[in-house]
Amino acid sequence: MNKSSIPPEAQAILKQVADRETRFRKNMLISFIVLTLLAIGLFILIKLDFKFMIKWLGFILTGMGFTLLVSFLAISLACILSVIGALGRLSSNPVANSLATAYVSLIRGTPLLVQVYMWYLALPQLGKAIEELGVPGIQSLLTLPAIPAGILALGVCYGAYMTETVRAGIQSITIGQREAAKALGMTDGQAMRRIIFPQALRVIIPPISNEFIAMIKDSSLVSLMGVWELSYRAIKIGRRYFQSLEMLIMVALIYWVMCVLLQYVQERIETYMARGDRRMS
Repeated sequence: MNKSSIPPEAQAILKQVADRETRFRKNMLISFIVLTLLAIGLFILIKLDFKFMIKWLGFILTGMGFTLLVSFLAISLACILSVIGALGRLSSNPVANSLATAYVSLIRGTPLLVQVYMWYLALPQLGKAIEELGVPGIQSLLTLPAIPAGILALGVCYGAYMTETVRAGIQSITIGQREAAKALGMTDGQAMRRIIFPQALRVIIPPISNEFIAMIKDSSLVSLMGVWELSYRAIKIGRRYFQSLEMLIMVALIYWVMCVLLQYVQERIETYMARGDRRMS
């Protein structure tokens, strides 16, 4: 739209909105600087050993690779399970619907920590019981290393939560879209792939991005199985030198920076997905 075609009253309102946004950004920047200075002052007041933190920063950051590996693989598994679970929840097949409903109810109704231990500690016991029934080799097959067990625990857990997100996104598409697809001769599968699911992605992506940010933090639970990720390394060094405060503050800041970067990426994705709504003719 040509700016000259906008009425003067509307231009004045747009300028007020732009000035308000500029003031808001400046105030946010000032507030962030003040909070940062206060945090530094607090760290100095409680006599944090910054030299000790800098010395072990590289060692702690090495664990970021395990954190990101577990998180990315787990969120990939969760996305697959969420789509399957959502289709099962929406299915008119009683078997598929009941299995998907039971999966969501069971996983969402139990703590993630318990699920982590189930995959890592209880699964080998189950394999032993099955092996005693005459199935050889099943115990070794079900004895998982720490990282695969953590990926499965996180992926299965978050898949259950994301199932409801995907289901709600699919149901947000109006029935007219499905009827139009059928009128064009599409099967239910084709309508889902070509019409419904692409539109549902715009609704699904923001909450799934939030789940991924939450998973980055929950990946610290794999430290309970001895995985040398960020939290495990920080706790080990803090206990060894009796400086847990420094290590925990450091790892908390690292997680915070990671989440801030992911939030920025999330905002960019949301802006890109919503570009059709914001485009002016």
